[in-house]
This record gives sequence, structure tokens and C-alpha cells, in this order.
Amino acid sequence: MTDELVHRLGRLDACAVSDALDRLSITGQVATGLPQQAASRKIFGRVVTYRLVPAGQAVRVPGAHVRHLGTTAVELAQPGDVIVTEQRTGIDAGCWGGILSLAASLKGIAGVVADGPVRDIDEARAYDLPVFCRSLTPRTARGRVEEASVNEPVCVDGVTVHPGDLVIADGSGVVFLPAQRAEEVIAAAEAIAGREAAMAKDLMAGRPVTEVMGQNYEHMLRTTAA
Repeated sequence: MTDELVHRLGRLDACAVSDALDRLSITGQVATGLPQQAASRKIFGRVVTYRLVPAGQAVRVPGAHVRHLGTTAVELAQPGDVIVTEQRTGIDAGCWGGILSLAASLKGIAGVVADGPVRDIDEARAYDLPVFCRSLTPRTARGRVEEASVNEPVCVDGVTVHPGDLVIADGSGVVFLPAQRAEEVIAAAEAIAGREAAMAKDLMAGRPVTEVMGQNYEHMLRTTAA
């Protein structure tokens, strides 16, 4: 997957990409229960993942060094990547925190999407690191949850996310693009965004909104690729 494809994704918004997924009948890729809690800008990029389980349930290789959760993902991520974590244990414990936010910010990581509680959110805000998450908590992960996998598939708000997939997140929600169909989705989203830009131009020129948002708009997702 080329950097140019990621750059093209960055020109879009989550709604256009969601519409493109509808146009292509790709379902189960939108996460709406993860509001933005730090920074206010859109994030987009390739996904690096990690998954947490209740403390004591992770499978350990005898003699293997245990790292603090999230640190391996930060080290693996490249500038512009997005870290996506699953903490669906039901335990109120942070899956991301302040030191991780600083490390990610220093490395140029684009942001974090967490299906679970995040702590130290004020630090993420101070570092201007965008964070989208399920909830906030002051409770530490220590003794409560632990890392079970890194850069393996995770489940985020019901969406199965693979490392190397693309993600875009803004004030409307979080949308994941399967890596194998990312170029197709982005092309469809670009066409939709172009149609909407033309509609906005018509409105600015004085055309009535009932005409601009007429029958063609209602069928836009069926006709964009025609």
C-alpha cells in the first residue's frame, strides 16, 4: 500500500468513506461509539494493533520478557500510523496512558483509537495527540489487564481490524478500510466528495436546496460509479 493512497485518504472525511463503503456494499467497518477525547483534528493512516485481556489470561512464552502494554505497538508504528487497541474485558482499567501518549507524540504517530477506557487524557490533550476511545478512567492497567497480542486482528466496536488496514476518524466517527479494498474505497469516496463539492458550489451560486438535494442526491450512492 503506497503512501500516496494514505495521502488521498487524508483529503477525505469519515462520512465520504462511510458512503463509499455503502456504495461498494462493504459492511461492518464503521465504529460510532468512540468519541474524540483529545485534540480536534482528523486522523488517518495505517493501523498498528494490540489487544488486552484480564490480568493472568495472556499466553506467555516461558522466559519471554514482559513489556508494558502498548509499548511494542509504539515501537512498531511509523510516523503517520494510527494505533488501534482492543480492551473489551469489561474491567475499568486504562488501555492507554500519559507516557504512551508522550512516546507516540514524539514519534509522530497520528493518533489512537481505543475500544476501552483511556487514562491520563489531559496529558494526551497537552501533547495534542488525537485520541478516540470508549470511555475515560483514572484506573491503572497494572494488576487488572495485560497485553495478549500485538499486530494481530482486534475487534473495535464490532469491527474486525487487521494490522495494515487503513483508518480515518473525525468528529463523525471512526471508519476502517480493509487493506485489500482500500484503493477501491478511496476512489469511490473521492467521487462522492466531488459530487458533494459540486452541490455546495450550486448552493453558493443561489440554486435552491430542494433542487440540489433532489432525486439525483437520493440515488448518489447507486450512481456514483456509473
